[in-house]
Amino acid sequence: MSKRILSLFSGCGGMDLGFDGAFALPKFLLHPSNNAWIDTELANDQVLLCRNSFEIVFANDIVKAAKNAWIGYFSKRGIDPNTFHLDSIVNLVKNFEQGRFSFPEKIDVVTGGFPCQDFSVAGKRKGFQSHKSHTGQLLALSEDAKKENRGQLYQWMKKVISITEPKVFIAENVKGLVSLRNAKETIEADFSSVGQKGYMVMAKVLFAPDYGIPQSRERIFFIGFNRQYLKPEAIWALKQEIIPPNFDPFPTPTHKRENNLPLLWDDLLLPYPTLRSLLIDLPEPEYNSIDLAQSKYSKAKYCGKTQGQIEVNLDGLAPTIRAEHHGNIEYRRLSRERGGRYLDELAKGWIERRLTVRECARIQTFPDDYEFVRETNDDFRLGASSSYKLIGNAVPPFLAYHFAKRLEMIWHQLFIDTAKCEPEKIQLVS
Repeated sequence: MSKRILSLFSGCGGMDLGFDGAFALPKFLLHPSNNAWIDTELANDQVLLCRNSFEIVFANDIVKAAKNAWIGYFSKRGIDPNTFHLDSIVNLVKNFEQGRFSFPEKIDVVTGGFPCQDFSVAGKRKGFQSHKSHTGQLLALSEDAKKENRGQLYQWMKKVISITEPKVFIAENVKGLVSLRNAKETIEADFSSVGQKGYMVMAKVLFAPDYGIPQSRERIFFIGFNRQYLKPEAIWALKQEIIPPNFDPFPTPTHKRENNLPLLWDDLLLPYPTLRSLLIDLPEPEYNSIDLAQSKYSKAKYCGKTQGQIEVNLDGLAPTIRAEHHGNIEYRRLSRERGGRYLDELAKGWIERRLTVRECARIQTFPDDYEFVRETNDDFRLGASSSYKLIGNAVPPFLAYHFAKRLEMIWHQLFIDTAKCEPEKIQLVS
């Protein structure tokens, strides 16, 4: 049976795609131990990953470009466009409380990357006291507005969890949240108090390259389990300081920095893949006539030694793809005068330029059939600038896929089979 997902702060659907599965990516990103994840071998050393046992029944975001991108891709996968709700989570919850809106029933998983700007080390770090409203505007001075500020939106995710009572929720944010006063502990405690019996909540910072994603991205993930559905042995295991491996909900690393590998690394963890291996087959934008996302890149002027004005290291990891203004997108190649290292490419006449939209999408492990640039004259247009932000805001789909496969593996060890239990007996589990 499929497990029903309610997705919040969905963006263009990185988390959704990972849980849905059935998308293509380079085979070399997978560890051999995960070959069972492969549905089909494709051309050019690509593989189609298996579809997972999760069904997306609800998605939402306040950004119109996110809706355009999400619907454009997921509708081709047979998901009803009406699944996506273009509205603030605050408005959705208020409308529910006033009887004007209903969330889907029988939700198994709630996911959401609540806004990170107020916790990021690159921002003003106002945390729970954000100066922006839940719609991204400057905050009004009323007490109600303060409770609905952007830094408090995890509280509204908490309200949705309370309404839908899923078996598990996953919330994602920037690593900077960990170092912002007691933000991590506050959020863990707040999420723990949800529902009839509360949730068992744990948090961990994950490094994307440890899972085969060649990008130096670090993010914190909160996972919470609904106590009323957990087996007694699962409750015991999740209480331990070191969770037993067969109950640990966090995905197992598959890669490791090469100089830290044991002698028999090929039997254990793989070295991190390089950025070069991920981008090598992409044509230069001026020679591309098929994929608009590869022909579009930021033309913002070079601004010296500031954020984003560096050349990527093709033989190492990509920088973190951020939801930035297009002027802060890193350079794929700098000129010789600006210290560019790829002289062989410059000798071919290839110009100084920033990363294309498609290159950023690949670094985030989005498949090439995800349309990120759409030049139409209607409301469904997708521009390069907005797509850079959508891609940078997303959870890498392959990282989300790791989470999905891990949950599939331990699901029946964690949860009571509610189909075989009477409701009153489920309530007795503590």
